[in-house]
Amino acid sequence: MKISTRGRYALRLMIDIAINSGGVPVRIKDIARRQMISEKYLEQIVSVLHKAGFVRSSRGPQGGYRLARAPEEYTAGAILTLIEGSLAPVACLETAENECPRQGYCSTLHLWEMVDEAVQKVVNSVTLADLVAWQRELGTAEKKAVL
Repeated sequence: MKISTRGRYALRLMIDIAINSGGVPVRIKDIARRQMISEKYLEQIVSVLHKAGFVRSSRGPQGGYRLARAPEEYTAGAILTLIEGSLAPVACLETAENECPRQGYCSTLHLWEMVDEAVQKVVNSVTLADLVAWQRELGTAEKKAVL
């Protein structure tokens, strides 16, 4: 399992909105500048987040995006799964029921299940609020190139 740039940028976008909204919408243009990411790429990512109800949008000159819920209500796992799909390390664990014909005698299946369980435990225990707190400890993206 490897997290793509879309997944990493989605987390950065959500962190940026959480830090910079202050109750007002945050413009993609401003997020792109702070995070050093293409506006077009962020627009693709925020579209997915918006359709899923993770962010709300406002139109007009003062428009932009804000979180739909409190940062404590999002997990890194929920954001990554929305953007990436399954975070399973192997294809046979991507669905609820393992349909691999080798599962009865696959010596590595238990290893992959352990890896999957460990990843799920970590990403589902870290909230957006945690990521925001960690970012604040490091300083803003304008001061340091992070994430």
